[in-house]
Amino acid sequence: MPKIRTTRTKKAPEGFDEIEPTLEEFARKMKDGKETHAWVENEPHEGKRVVESTWPVFRIHHQRTRYIYDLYYKRKAISRELYDYLLKNKYADANLIAKWKKSGFEKLCCLRCIQPRDTNFGTTCVCRVPKEKLTEGKKVECVHCGCRGCASGD
Repeated sequence: MPKIRTTRTKKAPEGFDEIEPTLEEFARKMKDGKETHAWVENEPHEGKRVVESTWPVFRIHHQRTRYIYDLYYKRKAISRELYDYLLKNKYADANLIAKWKKSGFEKLCCLRCIQPRDTNFGTTCVCRVPKEKLTEGKKVECVHCGCRGCASGD
């Protein structure tokens, strides 16, 4: 007879209560008004490009991940146990944090901007180009997430 799997929810580590209001605020932003996935799917795209409707979701995801990254790596305000708990429960993007720890990717906005398969010529996104390398007056805006420049040299 097969074993019956029971789901056990692990209790949040010590210190989670202190950052929970901020995480709930990010969740509320993601659900309220124009920044929900339902809005992204159902909103008419009058006067907008199709990709522009998903940009608020990318921004909130980036802010929440950066908040957790700063708490652990910059301010050292949370424990390793709490940090691992947050990554395991998808409060932050572990792959994005892994890139932020590497040289040259400290300001990376999203992982799609460094994937060459998502661009026409097999390079990175235009937001990864340092601003001084671009021609004067050219508006730089990422197609994927709306970033206006996340090169670490800026």
